Amino acid sequence: MKNNIIIDKMSIDDLDSIKSVLQDEFDDFWNYNVFKEELKNENSYYIIAKLEDNIVGFGGIWKAVDDVHITNIVVKKNFRKLGIGNVILEHLIKIGRNIKNMKSITLEVNDKNLPAINLYLKSGFKKVGLRKNYYGLDENAIIMTLDLNNK
Repeated sequence: MKNNIIIDKMSIDDLDSIKSVLQDEFDDFWNYNVFKEELKNENSYYIIAKLEDNIVGFGGIWKAVDDVHITNIVVKKNFRKLGIGNVILEHLIKIGRNIKNMKSITLEVNDKNLPAINLYLKSGFKKVGLRKNYYGLDENAIIMTLDLNNK
């Protein structure tokens, strides 16, 4: 299945096509209006993962001074555990490596989201900190970083 995934830059048309299912099927706390603004931000870059012309996942980054920040990687609920998140992550890392002068990629992940934590660890990310109550009461975030200087 991973070989059939097509990755492309997210457009407003892509966002419009998933608007009605964004909250229910993707389980993300960002809403349509936030994503719409993100697509206009010159320091943001979002990709979609398509399978047979259906958007099954997406991910995004922010460019900072010398760091790329992964804002989210989300896969449609009924397409999880098929390697799609890994494909999205690989593409985001590749994008980060291609941005001039970037030293690292950073992200936050819910400390209870073991599949995501394991995915990031397998991709070379290291745990570097903790943000208490980042996702709400008793919902902590682990800060993880990938050093881009070690290619």
